[in-house]
Amino acid sequence: MTDQFEEKSEKYQQLLDRLTHVFCHKIPFHNLIGFRFDELNSESCRISFDMKPELVGNFVHGMLHGGVTATALDMVGGALAAAAMLNKNHDASDEEIARKMSKVGTIDLRVDYVRPGKGKSFYANSRILRSGNKVAVVRMELHSEDDTLVALGTGTYMTG
Repeated sequence: MTDQFEEKSEKYQQLLDRLTHVFCHKIPFHNLIGFRFDELNSESCRISFDMKPELVGNFVHGMLHGGVTATALDMVGGALAAAAMLNKNHDASDEEIARKMSKVGTIDLRVDYVRPGKGKSFYANSRILRSGNKVAVVRMELHSEDDTLVALGTGTYMTG
């Protein structure tokens, strides 16, 4: 029994590795922002990125663009929704996993901007509120490096 669990765990980790590669390197806008995964499993996700001139929305104060804030929340939410789906389906065939992954997408995204995005770096985290066979609901937060809450988000994602 332990060997089977370890084998499934190894396959799941390989799937997560592929997922992080796709989210960071195959989506040009994510690559431009410079997202990095700090943590990803079926229950939580954390990403981080550094502030740079291309991400400024308010040039007078050098604050993070609201679109980058929304993108970070959507990315951390979508990655977690996909990871939860992969966890439920890690024993499926590669073709079935590819089919399900091709359907992962944002249905709805709500962003509440709490404070201006000031800082040298930012991190976003997410947690699953509900994960079903076809839809996942995720709660996300974006913070500056000093743990100041910048924005909250709730995302609904197609997962199957």
